[in-house]
Amino acid sequence: MKRIEYDVLFVGGGISSLSAAHRLVDLAKQEKASLKIAVFEKGKDFGSHILSGAVSNPRAVKKLFPDYETNGFPIEGICKETCVMMLGCKKAWEIPPFISPSEMNKLGYLILSLSNVVKWMASSLTEKVKDSPSIIVDLYNGFPATEVIYNGSRIEGVKVDSTGNAENDNCYGKVTVFGDKGFLSRDIITKFNLTQLPQKWAVGVKEIWETQNDFSGKVWHTIGYPLLDGSFGGGFIYGLKDKRIAIGMIIGLDSENPALHPPQILQNFKKHPWVQGMIKEGKVLKYGAALVPEGGCYSLPREFSVDGGMLIGDALGILNLKGFSGIDKSMESGMTAADIIFEAVQKKDFSSGILRRFKQRLMEGWVGKELNDARYYRYAFHENKKVFGNYLPKIVKGLDESGIVIGLLKAFISDPPGTIGSAINLRKMMSGKIDIGAVKWEEDRKYSKADYKAKETAEPEGFNKNTIYSTADVVFYASTHYHIGNKHIDEFSADVCKQCIQKYHSHGNEVPCVGDCTAEVHQIHIKDNEKVHFMNLENCVQCRTCEIVCPENNLKVNPAEHGSGPDFSGL
Repeated sequence: MKRIEYDVLFVGGGISSLSAAHRLVDLAKQEKASLKIAVFEKGKDFGSHILSGAVSNPRAVKKLFPDYETNGFPIEGICKETCVMMLGCKKAWEIPPFISPSEMNKLGYLILSLSNVVKWMASSLTEKVKDSPSIIVDLYNGFPATEVIYNGSRIEGVKVDSTGNAENDNCYGKVTVFGDKGFLSRDIITKFNLTQLPQKWAVGVKEIWETQNDFSGKVWHTIGYPLLDGSFGGGFIYGLKDKRIAIGMIIGLDSENPALHPPQILQNFKKHPWVQGMIKEGKVLKYGAALVPEGGCYSLPREFSVDGGMLIGDALGILNLKGFSGIDKSMESGMTAADIIFEAVQKKDFSSGILRRFKQRLMEGWVGKELNDARYYRYAFHENKKVFGNYLPKIVKGLDESGIVIGLLKAFISDPPGTIGSAINLRKMMSGKIDIGAVKWEEDRKYSKADYKAKETAEPEGFNKNTIYSTADVVFYASTHYHIGNKHIDEFSADVCKQCIQKYHSHGNEVPCVGDCTAEVHQIHIKDNEKVHFMNLENCVQCRTCEIVCPENNLKVNPAEHGSGPDFSGL
């Protein structure tokens, strides 16, 4: 049997891979060239494992689809109102535009369901090649790439099935492009020693709600309640069409708190009177969770390409935390990669010498400029932890008691030099106008503290209990499904887990895999009078949070096989 081979393989059917595939097809049609492309997506459908906010600058969409306003491109709305809110436990304060960071102004931006966008892009890609017999595009949903195939230092393809017959299981490409969120790209980064600085991850938890009132076109971002334990993060509410809203929280995984309980942070967010005003008569439609790469410029790999392989989109981690801009950059990375790949196809040269031009071209353009301008953005909060841990809680407490002016005064009086110093340092680093050289931080897992002491936080009163869900209940809305016998999370050593449990439980804390899980996958059971780690794998939403926060690096999440996992359609 002849081996299965394409010109270009894409691993992960997300926004960056499909943008690259569309661009390649456009170039091949322009040049009347032959081209053979395959896209492998682990979800049962394209878009079923895709989750994002999502509010995006339309520039990349306009570039790839100039007629996007009339060609059926799925848009939930155009941002007509935008603001940043500071939340206490009881009150909400709209931060005036002249104080609010300019990058948070989203007027004119597209409000999207990235899941729906990806589904549409896959469908339209198939339509695009119907009249071009020399261009073949094969879309393989339900087929995860589970292993990279190497020939020495060259990437030759990926393993996509497990029948035991290499000719059936393996797929080869002249160039293999990885747009996944770490499932395989992490192995490439490790093998070729591409890590510049560990990625700094956050986890996003999100629900879609049907509401009584119409909030379409409105975009809110929040700081303050319920994230007042010193962890980095905030909330968002985006008004969608058809009387729906997207509501979510983004929480940094470099927290000292080993038991963040992200789904419950989202439930606490929903308890706030300001949020209750939107959802109290509504109903939840969907739930999901996904990792967010926040490290920015200094967490990018040293190289974006190797012989026969490229990294794009989330595999690179090119989200710009300043303004939370990721979709446009992922699309641009895909289109830029496609330009280089097409040159390689024309020259029949897929060596790193050609493919490495991708990094240069991407970083010399607007993507590189914006990432460089924001190179200290995440580091600013990493180095000024008192902002979220000390000063913000005092400000919002004052907001609840007497108003924002009193809150600001309380924070200042508590530590005048500290508040002024932190404010100045934060502003300088966030602006990117100073140069302090390369930054340093460790893997997120290193910051978890077994002896962490949780701070007491007040809870809003008077919320509608029917709008609040336990994690076990809300996971129902992620529509997870796995085939019998699935074992997609590796636990390398049961003894290491037992030691970790003993360490954290001795201080009265949960182990991070349990405390930070977004779907109640990880639990502690008693077996033979001993505490052991147990996994409800059928709950898993494939977010990889447990892998990131495991203090002992003892867990690995693998891509779900045969279309298993959550269904994020519409999220």
